[in-house]
Amino acid sequence: MNLVASHFPLPWLVLGWLLATICILRAAWRIPWFALKQSRLTAWFGGTVIVLLLWQLKAEVHPGLAFHLLGATALTLIAGANPARLGLAVALAADALQGHGDWAGLGLSWLLVAGLPSTLTAALLAWAQRRLPPNYFVYVFVNAFAAAALSMWLVGLASCALLALAGAYPAEFLFGENLPYYFLMGWPEAFITGIHLTLLVVYRPEWVATFDDAFYLARK
Repeated sequence: MNLVASHFPLPWLVLGWLLATICILRAAWRIPWFALKQSRLTAWFGGTVIVLLLWQLKAEVHPGLAFHLLGATALTLIAGANPARLGLAVALAADALQGHGDWAGLGLSWLLVAGLPSTLTAALLAWAQRRLPPNYFVYVFVNAFAAAALSMWLVGLASCALLALAGAYPAEFLFGENLPYYFLMGWPEAFITGIHLTLLVVYRPEWVATFDDAFYLARK
């Protein structure tokens, strides 16, 4: 999702860039660059490219209102929250280079499609590891399926609220006609994320930074 800069006041755009820059720099600082294994780098870079490709399959109904799969939960589980935030920033920049969206609105766009879902996914993962049984199915159904659906719904709700507050579109249109599509898209987002994470943790668990065999399988 690339928001149209003309929909928002200049202070909003500046604040969006400022917050996004701070979050991205903090994420980059917290990544143990010299300790990353080749398998993790491969999964991280490959996941970022796949997310960018997913974003090309979109339906734009109005300027700044485009529907597409996010892939943010999957990338967060595969690479970790901080690498995913950087990967999603790269994907947004690459998408903008192709003429999809405005550079001035990238800060707000990143907060919506990267900051929110990566934070939600990481928080749900931490909660599940503390409160739920260390079970493989908990990881797949809660941290992959459920987190992906909730992320899509949260992004849709936040996007509609932001556009409504900015006066870009009438609130009745955004919440009555636009928001329901995000709830529908939550299901394919959850299904695709869950299926791919299931396959990865079975056949390539070394590519999934947030899955630990010793935690989910060996503690039985």
